[in-house]
Amino acid sequence: MLRLRAICPFSRRVFQFRTCSCKPLISQMITCTDEEQVFDLIGKNKAILSEKQVECALNILWQFQNQKTSFLKNAECIRDHPQFLTLHNLATSEMEFMNDDTLVDMLYITQQCATEAHDLVAALVTEAWRRLERFDINVLSKFSSCLASQHLYFSPLMGKIADIVHKNLETIEDLRSLSVLMVSISSLISQRFQEQLVNKTEHLFDTIDSSQVNVARRIVIFLRNIRYSYYPLLEKCNEVFLSSMNDLDLDSISKILSLYHFLQFHNFEFIKMAKKRLTEMIPLFDHPDGFVKLFVALGPIAGPEEKKQLKSTLLLMSEELTSQQVLAVMGAMEEMESRNSHLIKKIASILYKHLDNYKPVELLKITQALIFLRFQSKELFVKLRELLHSYLKISFIPSEISILVYTLSILPSPHLDEVGMSRIEAVLPHCDLNDLNGLATSVLRWIHYDRKYLDNTTGKQLKLLQKLDHYGLQRLRKCNNLNLLWEELKSLKGDWFAESLLEETVATLQRLMDEINYKNVAEIATFISRTNYLSTSLLDRIASVVIQQIEKIHPFVILGVILPFSIMNYDPPQNDEFFRICIQYLNSYLNGLNPLMLVFLGYSLAILGYFPEDLLKAIFNIKFLARMDSQLEFLCSSLNMRVQFRLMELNRAVCLECPEYQIPWFHDRFCQQQYNKDIGSLSGAQQQIYKMLAEVLGGTNCVKASVLTPYYHRIDFECILDKRKKALPYGSHSITLGSLPETHWESNTQITGSRLPPGAERIALEFLDSRAFCRNIPHLKGKSSMQKRQLEILGYRVIQIPHFEWNSMALSTKEARMDYLRKCIFGEGKS
Repeated sequence: MLRLRAICPFSRRVFQFRTCSCKPLISQMITCTDEEQVFDLIGKNKAILSEKQVECALNILWQFQNQKTSFLKNAECIRDHPQFLTLHNLATSEMEFMNDDTLVDMLYITQQCATEAHDLVAALVTEAWRRLERFDINVLSKFSSCLASQHLYFSPLMGKIADIVHKNLETIEDLRSLSVLMVSISSLISQRFQEQLVNKTEHLFDTIDSSQVNVARRIVIFLRNIRYSYYPLLEKCNEVFLSSMNDLDLDSISKILSLYHFLQFHNFEFIKMAKKRLTEMIPLFDHPDGFVKLFVALGPIAGPEEKKQLKSTLLLMSEELTSQQVLAVMGAMEEMESRNSHLIKKIASILYKHLDNYKPVELLKITQALIFLRFQSKELFVKLRELLHSYLKISFIPSEISILVYTLSILPSPHLDEVGMSRIEAVLPHCDLNDLNGLATSVLRWIHYDRKYLDNTTGKQLKLLQKLDHYGLQRLRKCNNLNLLWEELKSLKGDWFAESLLEETVATLQRLMDEINYKNVAEIATFISRTNYLSTSLLDRIASVVIQQIEKIHPFVILGVILPFSIMNYDPPQNDEFFRICIQYLNSYLNGLNPLMLVFLGYSLAILGYFPEDLLKAIFNIKFLARMDSQLEFLCSSLNMRVQFRLMELNRAVCLECPEYQIPWFHDRFCQQQYNKDIGSLSGAQQQIYKMLAEVLGGTNCVKASVLTPYYHRIDFECILDKRKKALPYGSHSITLGSLPETHWESNTQITGSRLPPGAERIALEFLDSRAFCRNIPHLKGKSSMQKRQLEILGYRVIQIPHFEWNSMALSTKEARMDYLRKCIFGEGKS
């Protein structure tokens, strides 16, 4: 009896309002041990049952069902029972006499227990709609949850609930009920209302205790639904999750990890604790329902031993997987960068059986995963292509057509027939920038494939590409809202966007740049970083917003704000004030920022020649580096290596440019391991330059190619001039054009220039290709500028040869190029 009272969420409240005549029957219901006993009581007392007793009966039936494993089987057992019709009829007839709480409780329980009782559910919803304005916040939240479970997110009724919440927001003090409502109405509220809800939630958050995991989870779901990574709230919710980690089950941890991934919120403390908790659960799940969820949550963050255990267990139960389970497993294997060919082959064979059940977006995920995992199967790819073509013939939704076409384009031997091309043309006027980008990327792939393998490009493909350009430009020119534009821009990338839309995109951003504020400044700055397009007016606006509103900007996004200035080597008019304010602001949060972000921040500032002492001391200490090492194991291999390279480059910059900080150089071994793997080759232009340098300097023994300096800068060519400006020969060495010379390693961080003969100078020559410059103007980017600065500290005279000069009409002959090299090296041209 006590057990049932504990698990029945409504009974305690309901019993407080029972009349004396109700108590004996309700007491009997509470003592029932299974559904049959409850139905037996209903059958014996159906003539006298009140609405309270009907609700109690449904409530207890729902709790019995909740305790069992096979949800659908038990639901059928209840709704197919002869006495359930009695409950159904009584609930319908007594509806108008129910109070508000009872009415909504009845709706909730009926939905859970009797999914096919559509007429009763409809009647309860209609009655609730009639009373909607008088519902208190708790009843309103429960009712909105009932509507959400029926997928009525966009219904007029949900809109009415949103309007009630909006009108009463200032008086709402119950965050539990408000969080339910926020999730329910999130699909149809304005951006301004979203912000009001976020502010209200932040204000009320301290009123809940740390055990309110469900409230915190609903808040994060709301942020996911509105696509807003609001860090102050995410951090507060994360604290709740951390304090309750031992009470979180697999479903909760899995959901939170998924939400964090979507919102790009990386909290390594949560990941570390989640990994430990999930690892403890491995022995508890021997059925696909639970194990797949564990595999998906734990696999990407597991260590080698846990991954091995997960994969071996998965292999044993692979034949039992459903279509959705095998799809989830395939996605996790991609994220885990799995190279277990036996498991990949097995999972792919299960996928093949279920292919007909997948939607277009799921087929895209499957195709991307198979290609990433390097799986080859002509039979599987042929069936995928057939399915995609069949979907394409009947689809009329632009985003779906874009997905189908893109998926076809990444399959082996990409090709699209006339029907497919006509489907694309039909939806072009209705496509947003994301759809257009996906379609254009696909068309470019077909053109490239046809030229390479079929020696044929049809005029229709080129005309289609021109139409895509036209509609993309038109959409940009008509845009008059920066936030709406950003929704379409944030994930755009690829050759088509860069070549056809980038200039117009920047012009549109410049036209709307007065709308840049503290809320979107980091997003716009990050986007500009990806474009490599230097727009001084946009960067000046970003700097101005940051200077004026720095206190409103979360420290997590300061890296995104600094990034375009660092990458494109640009100092805004207020550069000293801009960077000083950013650095001062960061100093207050150094302990709260994760190590990876600090490394990237330090590196970005170093490129610009800023070396804040507090930031560098926070990074270069044993405790920090140990913490960073523990986080690297959770990263994919490419990001892991990128972080290590950035730390090395920051270490090198500090050692060379700020020796007064006395930070030691500790990357010799790392650099030797990495550069021993790098066997690269000389490009065509570099081979030309090497041959001409040999002629200019007096032989191949007077020039070295692909030289590693102290602190492991790699430079294209090196030569030494004596005090009479004559090239000094190196020791005997040879180089085969097209490959790099063998490198003999030694731990050597001495400045090279100190070992030269008196009056001699060491010269570094670098050929700078297009990657060294901004896309739109020949402005040297930050990384190349920093390398020049550091090579000069090492004692080099640095000569940079831009690709646009080397390939210019002025240097179209060998003689002109030789003269150009002489002038660069000796300071004189041909006499």
